[in-house]
Amino acid sequence: MLKALWRTIWMVLLLALSALAIVQFWFVIHIWYWVDHNPETTAFMDARLERLREKNPRATLQHHWVPYSRIAANLKRAVLAAEDAKFLDHDGFDWDSIAKAYEKNLKKGRIVAGGSTISQQLAKNLFLSGERTWWRKAQEAAITVMLETILTKRRILEIYLNVIEWGSGVFGAEAAAQHHFGIPAAALAPEQAAHLAAMVPSPRRYRAGAETPYLLKRREIILSRMGAAQLP
Repeated sequence: MLKALWRTIWMVLLLALSALAIVQFWFVIHIWYWVDHNPETTAFMDARLERLREKNPRATLQHHWVPYSRIAANLKRAVLAAEDAKFLDHDGFDWDSIAKAYEKNLKKGRIVAGGSTISQQLAKNLFLSGERTWWRKAQEAAITVMLETILTKRRILEIYLNVIEWGSGVFGAEAAAQHHFGIPAAALAPEQAAHLAAMVPSPRRYRAGAETPYLLKRREIILSRMGAAQLP
């Protein structure tokens, strides 16, 4: 009886591990494909579209992919300065930022800071839900390692700038530049780029043309740091 129970437990564990391995392989195959193909959509984009269609069944996303060369260096520098100043130096995880975020959250008694790198943010946007559970964070970490191993830093940044949200249903640098300033992503001036970078943590809070005290202050901070940002 006991032997049969242990056999059942081992079978369940084996099946669970096999299923986990298949899921990880599915992630790897997608990332390999994206070495020279562009993602048509992401898990986050699909979730946002579903939400928008709950209110308007005809809703669509504003999104137009543009290559790395057609995204202004100003925007690349602004986003790196705002979101991940050590992007070229780390392997996907900024341990100093993670430690500082942990201390800050512990002090506040709730999650107020994340410390996520651009690679971690991309892992979440491409494949995962917005849940804050331990297993989702573990999966995010695994996908981050895959991204850093398979893709170049330049490709990671290119995909990131093309899939993050910059307004309700507005995704990617080109749609953001057109939506907020009526110009292509290639033509963004430093102040415009810093403005978009300041929006990244809460993109749906601001409408086109929004000028809040927070945005203005954050924009000036980002502008002051852009010169030090190194591009891949």
